[in-house]
Parts: sequence; C-alpha cells; structure tokens
Amino acid sequence: MAAATGVTVIVADFSGADRGLDVLEIGIVLRFCVVARDRVKRYRKHSNWLRKQQMEKLLIPRVMYIVMVFSVSAASIENRVSLAATDSVYDTFLQCLSNNSEPADKISSLLYSPNNPSYKTVLQSYIRNSRFNTSTTPKPVIIVTPLHESHVQAAVICARNIGIQLKIRSGGHDFDGISYVSDVPFILLDMFNLRSIAVDIQTETAWVQAGATLGELYYRIWEKSKVHGFPAGVCPTVGVGGHLSGGGYGTMLRKYGLSVDNVLDAQIVDVNGRILDRKPMGEDLFWAIKGGGGASFGVILSYKIKLVPVPEVVTVFRIEKTIEENATDIVYRWQYVASKIDNALFIRLLLQPITSKTKKGQKTIRATFMSHFLGDADRLMLVMNNGFPELGLKKSDCMEMSWIKSMLYWANFDNGTSAEVFLDRTPDSVYFLKRKSDYVQNPISKDGLELLWKKMLELGKTGFVFNPYGGKMSEIPEAETPFPHRAGNLFKIQYSVNWNAEGIEAEKNYIGQIRSLYSFMTPFVSKSPRGAFLNYRDVDIGITHNGENSYTEGKVYGVMYFKGNFDRLVKVKTLVDPTNFFRNEQSIPPFPSKRRNLTEGSRGEQLRESLFLMSPAGWLIIIMILY
Repeated sequence: MAAATGVTVIVADFSGADRGLDVLEIGIVLRFCVVARDRVKRYRKHSNWLRKQQMEKLLIPRVMYIVMVFSVSAASIENRVSLAATDSVYDTFLQCLSNNSEPADKISSLLYSPNNPSYKTVLQSYIRNSRFNTSTTPKPVIIVTPLHESHVQAAVICARNIGIQLKIRSGGHDFDGISYVSDVPFILLDMFNLRSIAVDIQTETAWVQAGATLGELYYRIWEKSKVHGFPAGVCPTVGVGGHLSGGGYGTMLRKYGLSVDNVLDAQIVDVNGRILDRKPMGEDLFWAIKGGGGASFGVILSYKIKLVPVPEVVTVFRIEKTIEENATDIVYRWQYVASKIDNALFIRLLLQPITSKTKKGQKTIRATFMSHFLGDADRLMLVMNNGFPELGLKKSDCMEMSWIKSMLYWANFDNGTSAEVFLDRTPDSVYFLKRKSDYVQNPISKDGLELLWKKMLELGKTGFVFNPYGGKMSEIPEAETPFPHRAGNLFKIQYSVNWNAEGIEAEKNYIGQIRSLYSFMTPFVSKSPRGAFLNYRDVDIGITHNGENSYTEGKVYGVMYFKGNFDRLVKVKTLVDPTNFFRNEQSIPPFPSKRRNLTEGSRGEQLRESLFLMSPAGWLIIIMILY
C-alpha cells in the first residue's frame, strides 16, 4: 500500500502494456488528484450534508480505483527514470525553448535527456560529492546547458509551462546535493557555460557570471592587476553563483567582510522570465540574493563585485601542534586572540585525529594553524609576537608571496604551480563527504577541549575547521544582508568528514560520526537559535516538502541560517514568487496564507498546461476521474 495526496492507493505494475505512465505523467495525475481532493474540501465547507456525501461517494472511490489500476509500481518508477524524458516531453520542451530563445537555432545541442550518450558525462561533471553519484540517485529528466541569457529565460518559462521543478547548478559544490538532486521529476539548469568575467581596474569592479569558478575569477583579476583581489573562498572550483548567493567568505573576511558585502549589482531571471538588474528588481530582492540563497528567488545570471586592494606581498604560515606539544593550551588561547588580532591577519585552525608519531599505535589530536596576512613577514612577526606569542612563530616559518600565489597555497597546490591551474575546472579528487556548521560565541574551556579531544578520538575520523571572525565581520549589522552571523561570534565551525568506501554501511558510519560530534558540541555553540551557514548546506537541520506547511517547515532551518532575517526573506519570496516555483528542499517559502491562495490556482494552471504531455493511458485516467 502507498499513500498519495491523502488517499490510500494500491499500485500495480503493468510493464507488459505498450506504454505505461512515465514519472512526469504520474506527477500530473497525482496533482490532478490533489486538485480533486481540494475541491471536495471546499465542497464540504460550502455545500449541504447530502450533496457532500454524494460528491465523496462519486469522487474519492473513483480516484482510488483509477490510480490503483493505471499506476506503475514504486520500484518501476525507480527503474524507469529515463522514461520521464520521453520524446513527447523532450520535443515539447525543445519547441518551447526554441520559441523563447534568441538565437533559436541549434537549441537541441543545449538539451540532454537520459537517452543522449553525453547525458551521464554532463551530469557527473559537476557532482562534487560522491554520495550523490550513484545508480540510485534521482536524476534530472532533462539537463539544460544554456549558452545565452535568453536560454535561461526560456528554461524558466518552459519549466513553468510544463509544471516541472527546475534545479539550478553553478559549480556543484552544494554539500547535500540540493542543486542537482530531487525526489520529484525535475529539469537541471546547468550554468557552467555562462562563465564570462569582465574586470574593470579603472572602476575597481568586475561583472562575473554565475557559472564562473572562483579560480577563474582570481585569475582574471590577476591578469589585470597584481594589487587587487576579491574576498571569497579558497576552493577554486566552487561556482560563483552559489558561493555569493549563500554569503561567501574567504581568508580576507576579517579585513573586507563576506563576498556579498562586496556585491554592487546583480542580474537575475525572475519567475516570469524577465532579466532584472538592481534597479528594476528593487532593493528588497537585491538584498535577498546577497546571502539568502539565489535559487529561492530566481536564476542568478551574474554579479557585479567590488574589487579590494591587496599588497604586493602577503605572508602565509602553517604550524602543527599535537596534544603532546601543548596543543590544548594553544588552541584555548587562539579562541581569545584570533577574532581580535590585526584585521589583516586570518588564522584558521584545523583539528584532526591522527596517528601519534611519539606514542606507537596510539591516536592523538593535531591542531594546524594556517595564516593569511596582508603584509610582509616582518610586520607579521610584530603582530604575532604582540598578540599570539604562545604559538611560537619564527620568521623561518613564514613564506612571502603575491596574493594570487597565496590563493594557490590555500588551495593546496605545490609551491611554484602556475596560476593558469585556476582555469582548470576539474577538481583533483571527489570524495564521499558530509559537512555541518556551528558558531561559537564564548571560548570553550580547557576542560571542554579535553573532552572534545576524547570524543574525536572515540569517533576516529571527523574533524573541525575553525574560522575566526571579528574585524569587519563585527562592524556590519545583522540585517545588512540575509547572512546574520556577525558581531558576538568568535568563530565559525565546519564539521568535516570524507571517506572513499562505497556502500550504505560506510555512509551510515561516517554520517553517524559527524552527527554524534555535532550533538556533543551542543553546550559549546550558539543557542536560540543554534546558528548554521547556508554555504555549508546541511539537510539534517530540516527540510521543507513545499506543501501547506512549507512556512512552518522552512522556519526550522530558516532561523538557523538567517536568524531574524528569515521572515524578511519570506516576505520578499511572497512578493516575487508567490506560487513557489523556485523551490528546493531548503528554499525560502512564501507566507502561508498567501501561498495557499495562490498555489491552489497555480496548481490548477500548471495542471492545465501539462495535460498536453499525457499519453493515451494518462488521458484515460483523467477522463475516468471526470466522468
């Protein structure tokens, strides 16, 4: 037995039929059933008792019987995902795309269905987490790879016309795969071809398209100037669209703030297929896409960013300490120093369980202190000797280099690697992985740290990345952007675990480890709400099913990501996308009353727009429901 739209349904597999229902058609039929159910509810409210009973007797058993007879089994759905992109669906979408694109020729080269021999390669090229690259991972019915902005506009219009979910992928680094995985039929809008970067040193600005990577952005800035940079992440294959729309941060955040604190303008395709920049979109929507997650409001085409000055010489160091080398005391002191030291200095702390070099066969905790300093080694030594002498930094530990070389260093490239490597969009390796996040507002005591070491050793693999705040981060108000985690936070935590072993048991083990460590940290991190970082996507903290309870469901994770900014984001969403077309498992929902009224109409509209996709079997179901 399976439950669908509040009606108990028995499903049967008619695989011997000439043509069963594909996944998309099942979705259409079920939406029709939902509309029918909603009409019964309204009838109950506004009709007398006798007429209500007649309607229920006529409609509900008919829906149950017809879906029972003509549905395919759940197992068949899973095994026949490719049927969702049948010729009729593909041709209809292609025709719609051609009608709404400029230029219209060769549009077919932008589309990939599961029948296309290149489909698998295109899909897998930007999957950065092996957990979502398995045979059972839900796949898109069509992949769209736009070459022109009009292709994006057309994809939005046509997906709405068909009534199918649209997912948007820039670089594929969404830790929980939300940008390219869904449990319902969906079209993937893959932005990797839209990656132009126009740097203007005279105005110290750049326009960068959503499909560009951070590495490409850094390289194009360096091409034009050796004394300009941009405050963003250290992983060069991360896509600009997702990074900036979630906030974005890097080694210069204490000096210049987040990536979105340096965004001047943007271009977005809205739910009606219009291209809007800052002025026509309005300040509310512009505010929302600077850290509130662009995929909730439209398709980000590009951002205009403000370049920041960097010195000709920056300095980095990397120092490792184990528990036996007094790591506990140094980490304890780091908590008091890292957010208050010179704003030009960023000292990241990595904590990992490793095999001890001094105690054979035993494990220990290694603390790694990594720096990025906007200045030379002599000045850095003055700053460290005055502010953090406990680390014992020597000038011989320091390496001076250009800003672009420091980005290579932080991306773990070997010394001497050419900056051209940033133009390579292929990551060195892709792991199975899970990430989580937290914020710390009060230093963890030495006793607390020792308990933490014990827990990490007990678990065996999960590690931490501590990123210090303070500086510019404390100067910007919480409501300036949707990203609220500003003053009062000492550092942000990233929980991290990678593994290579395939299979459910390995995944259960390692995800269990990271969840256990997250639970253990509860007394030490922010509360009411417990904070989280949108760019470190974590579906453990809640998801929405985008139904009648989407606001209630969304608020669970929404206040963790956005605190008091969540309701303002919901207000913007309700204004610009009231029918919730741009949605995912952790999207911003519309306000409930508005959403109920509008979604009901939209549901019927989408159903009508989708009926032309039906096969004869699908039409027969609809006819039998009606008559």
